[in-house]
Amino acid sequence: MKSIDITGGNTLCGEVAIQGSKNAALPLLAASVLIKGVSVIHNCPRISDIFSMIKILESIGCKVRFTGHCLEIDAKDITSTALPEEYVKVMRSSIIFIGAMLARKKEVSIHYPGGCVIGERPIDMHLGALERLGVEFTEAEETIRANAGKLKGNEIFLPFPSVGATQNIVLAAVFAEGVTVIKGAAKEPEVTEVCRFLQKAGARIHGIGTETLEIEGVDSLKETEFTVVPDRIVAGTYLLAGAATRGAVLLENAPVHQMDSLLLMLRNMGAKLHVEQDCIFLNGEEADRAIPFMETKVYPGFPTDLQSPLMAVLARADGISIIRETIFENRFRVAKELNRMGARIFLKENQALIYGVERLSGMDVKAEELRGGAALVIAGLLAQGKTKIDGLSYIERGYEDIVRDLKCLGAKIEKS
Repeated sequence: MKSIDITGGNTLCGEVAIQGSKNAALPLLAASVLIKGVSVIHNCPRISDIFSMIKILESIGCKVRFTGHCLEIDAKDITSTALPEEYVKVMRSSIIFIGAMLARKKEVSIHYPGGCVIGERPIDMHLGALERLGVEFTEAEETIRANAGKLKGNEIFLPFPSVGATQNIVLAAVFAEGVTVIKGAAKEPEVTEVCRFLQKAGARIHGIGTETLEIEGVDSLKETEFTVVPDRIVAGTYLLAGAATRGAVLLENAPVHQMDSLLLMLRNMGAKLHVEQDCIFLNGEEADRAIPFMETKVYPGFPTDLQSPLMAVLARADGISIIRETIFENRFRVAKELNRMGARIFLKENQALIYGVERLSGMDVKAEELRGGAALVIAGLLAQGKTKIDGLSYIERGYEDIVRDLKCLGAKIEKS
């Protein structure tokens, strides 16, 4: 298992450019299936989840070329509707192929998706919503089979603004007969981006960025080019690392307009920020305050994906912090490893009580999921001595090269 070795104690200082967004790029790859031709996606991050999605696309007949950060997908010929278990089971986002394949081929067979161990994340909402469009599902062991003789638009209410369910409905509704209205839709940038991509290809989607989406079915989409937005979670991770080490960090190509909740949190911690159109400068010299209470929320609230990295920072804050997790029930798994490094984190149901300590100590720890792995990296930067983090493969699912980027900021960090 690949690892990361960190010698803690360095104050981060410097500038780093932010990669393309993982969570925005993945649904674009699924959406490319709807286009009987070539989709060109620029600024696509070279991360393991993207390579797994490429394998799925190639398995169903797409021709894919990935050069630098430019991804070309030719989906003219779809030759299979069965998605490979090997790649479906390694990531949750493979579920959004259901909507795309139903729209394009009217059927799909897929194993239950896998991914990180941060919560149950049931797919009932996806299946129930797609049934409203005329899809029939059968289940056998760990496989879901879906068929749709004819997709028909309908009104769908989501009891929770699920990003994946919203994306799946949009993808299926693009070719459905009539109009589909989604009420209670997720407003995350990752939903907005897939809608913009489809709109550029000729889809008719109204209400983008709101909780009510209206999709008028069309007969076909045209070839298109699209640029992936920068990754707000990667940007947030590096800002939190800068604050944790009391450093001075400049982010270039940052999605400033998507990061209001984090920037407010950093200011409340004592960080000084200078924000321009696509750049953020953080001075974390005085970012040592605890946060009396914070809870994760759907966008535009504080993102659950940054909750674990924030916990690592607050482990050394001055005072007591409380985090309430409202999205994923197992998002606190990293607390155990942080406590082994000297943190004082107490868990009760969906809340974490964090007593700031004077120091963390380097130790051999293990990442069990993507964002918890990023939290351990931040803890390693803070800790006195050497930290070894096993489970680099989890971190590589979302960070193109976290070691390279943190080295640019002066961290003593290596892969092993």
